[in-house]
Amino acid sequence: MKKHILTFGVILTAFAVNAQNKPLTTNDYARAEQFLGYNIEPLVTGGSVRANWVSPSKFWYTTKTKNGNETYEVDALKKTKVITTAYKEEGSGGFGRRQGGLEVVSPDGKKAVFIKDWNLWLKDVASKKETQLTFDGIKDYGYATDNAGWKTSDRAIVKWSPDSKKLTTYQQDQRHLKDMYLVTTNVGSPTLKAWKYPLPGDKEIAKLRRVVIDVENAKVVSLQIPLDEHRSSLSDDIVDGGQLADIDWNADGSEFAFLSTSRDHKVAKLQIANATTGAVREVFTETVKTHFESGLNAINWRYLPKTNEVLWYSERDNWGHLYLYDSKTGKLKNQITKGNWLVGRLIKVDEKARVLYFTGQGKETGNPYFSYTYKTKFDGKGLTLLTPGLGNHQVSFSPDFNYIIDTYSQPNVPSVTVLRDINGKKILDLASTDVSALIAKGWKAPDVVQVTAADGKTDIYGLVFTPTKMETGKKYPVVNYIYPGPQGGSVGNWSFAATRGDHQALAELGFIVVLIEGTSNPGRSKSYHDMNYGNMGENTLPDQITAIKQLAAKYPMDIDKVGIWGHSGGGFATAAALFRYPDFFKVGVSQAGNHDNRNYEDDWGERYNGLAENSDYEAQANQTHAKNLKGKLMLAHGMMDNNVPPYNVYLVIDALNKANKDYDLVLFPHSGHGFGAYNSYMMRRRWDYFVKHLQGVETPKEYNLRGANQLQR
Repeated sequence: MKKHILTFGVILTAFAVNAQNKPLTTNDYARAEQFLGYNIEPLVTGGSVRANWVSPSKFWYTTKTKNGNETYEVDALKKTKVITTAYKEEGSGGFGRRQGGLEVVSPDGKKAVFIKDWNLWLKDVASKKETQLTFDGIKDYGYATDNAGWKTSDRAIVKWSPDSKKLTTYQQDQRHLKDMYLVTTNVGSPTLKAWKYPLPGDKEIAKLRRVVIDVENAKVVSLQIPLDEHRSSLSDDIVDGGQLADIDWNADGSEFAFLSTSRDHKVAKLQIANATTGAVREVFTETVKTHFESGLNAINWRYLPKTNEVLWYSERDNWGHLYLYDSKTGKLKNQITKGNWLVGRLIKVDEKARVLYFTGQGKETGNPYFSYTYKTKFDGKGLTLLTPGLGNHQVSFSPDFNYIIDTYSQPNVPSVTVLRDINGKKILDLASTDVSALIAKGWKAPDVVQVTAADGKTDIYGLVFTPTKMETGKKYPVVNYIYPGPQGGSVGNWSFAATRGDHQALAELGFIVVLIEGTSNPGRSKSYHDMNYGNMGENTLPDQITAIKQLAAKYPMDIDKVGIWGHSGGGFATAAALFRYPDFFKVGVSQAGNHDNRNYEDDWGERYNGLAENSDYEAQANQTHAKNLKGKLMLAHGMMDNNVPPYNVYLVIDALNKANKDYDLVLFPHSGHGFGAYNSYMMRRRWDYFVKHLQGVETPKEYNLRGANQLQR
């Protein structure tokens, strides 16, 4: 009898809970949809300035206002800004040369090179005459090819000399590499797509035979060094802004400096090549314990042949700083920047004045991810902040480098744009982002939060999105959006944005959404970035958990109902969260995850995990832990994903099947790494999944987010 009474009581309690949690309706979803970008962005006016310089001190720009677009003319000398009708928005002042298509145009604009039949060809831009430059390129050993691993571009990868007479490139040897395969989905026989895709642990990776080509005489000279590994100091690619990375020519094209990076990214060798003979002289080598990088997604070293010097970037003192070397002797002359902060990107080198302009993070009080612009002399003296004002600064310079257009903001503070002189003194206010129309609609910015990492001592930062209308006394389920890096983080850009994906929209459905930059994400010290080196399976998850627990003291969170989702590396982390911390993370949506880095391109894993023989890749693979699943997991993947091939998710599916575990699966037969036209569908499925399994209520059937109807064509 007591047992029956207890059971009846449980039923009544469950009924009471469900009575409070009413199903979400079409109107609820429609209200959430109002917080997506296509509904929010049209209400934002003002903001950044794209300057069109018409003289050394005068420019114009067009900005969106409540009254429509308005064009202003600015005179920096007169310190004036006036409305004008004298200009039309036709471009951006001619900065740089647009290089459309697969051809790469020379600096003088008269020549272009392209790939045909695995060889490099030259085209005269005016006459259209084509000349073959190389003749021994063959399949899988072609010139200037950019198709190793997840890159499949047909654009030629070269670096022109400043005088447009030579270029340097490579012949890429992939003949001994294994193939990756994708199969199309269609009526009738499928098409097999195959390309070279080396993996961690493979005996062979792509190699580069570096060459110089005298384009005027169609002469090819090989550099007198062994084949280089397909590596650079820039993330996981050898391409920088469409050009061959880690190359710096001298002015007359007689020589260039270049960097050779070892397969495991621990060794960076700076060398100088004679462009006529191919002779190579080593300047110096830097060896690190983990991985060498030349900046925050930037290459910061420079060759200064006029003074026989090299500007070098190193994290040897635990922070990313600039150093000055003698290029003849390879000896250090002096450290230029120093302190517990880092140089992000080297913007300009004024060799005559011996002054450097660069971005830096962590030097100013406040959020260490905020970027500021500085200048300093080569000897390290005269360090000057050029962009004061609390926030993340994005700058552009006048063509003669006498003026700075500075736009700065915070995630929860709209941007302001000002004109400064080259010493950082403000000349004029230019524009500001107006969000009054948003606020009138009920919009609000996310909260910026600071908590302590899982190590109990390190400060970490993030964003929290809460419903715009919160009920007193109610606790909300938590959704943790994650991107573990290590080359980026969950927040990414720390500037103001009226919308960030669907985070606020999801919060409107009754969640508190949390984004945390965890330890091992970039933008801080070297030791911070290396916290998870050799163990990418850590995925910043301990930091995510401890952050949410701390935030629950401030926000009305129900941490018995925590969900998590992410894409790519975030998909890897999401499945790992459900498998490794099944008592904390109850619901997960894992999209396009690289679940086993032995099945993902070689450069990624070997940069941050080390070589396969030195790191336990199997212990970090998600299928190894799939048997621990307790909660609800949705896996999603594109079947034509040439970045993270779908075999990654198949491994997890196979392990879940063997462990007799239930899961949900969404496949996109025609999609690549991004889901393209199916993104709206995936978003709606993700919303449904969290509402049903974290809140325990029903959703409107097949709600049609804008864009989803495009699939019905």
